[in-house]
Amino acid sequence: MFNKTTQYKEKVKIMEYKFPDGLKYSSSHEWIRIEDSTATVGITDYAQHQLGDIVFVELPELGMIFEKGSNAAEIESVKAVGDLIMPLSGEIIGVNQNLADNPELVNSSPFIDGWMIKIKLSNASEIDGLLSAEKYKQLIQNEEH
Repeated sequence: MFNKTTQYKEKVKIMEYKFPDGLKYSSSHEWIRIEDSTATVGITDYAQHQLGDIVFVELPELGMIFEKGSNAAEIESVKAVGDLIMPLSGEIIGVNQNLADNPELVNSSPFIDGWMIKIKLSNASEIDGLLSAEKYKQLIQNEEH
């Protein structure tokens, strides 16, 4: 049975996660910061919580080209191995080298120090398919049930 206490607990749980303004989100739990024709990508606060302590991140090489939906990086935690899924098509023009020695930055600062890749966009119209923070929160609420 669903009661007000249950609803309140679910809202509190969602509110525990961070959803910075100015970002877009993917249904596979990546955040995306768009700046002109470049996108910076990492995994969301929700995703890093689900994975647990990140112990290793394998990033792609500069110059690699990926289509939207492709696996671009591997994220290993003490609980599981996950993939960074390309939220947009494009060329890798930057990778966060700090994650090689400090993968825990993905846990402690997923939106600032824990970013993973920078992409030169090849199809800007794909941006329209990304989620707002509100739509992403709804997605998480549906997954939590």
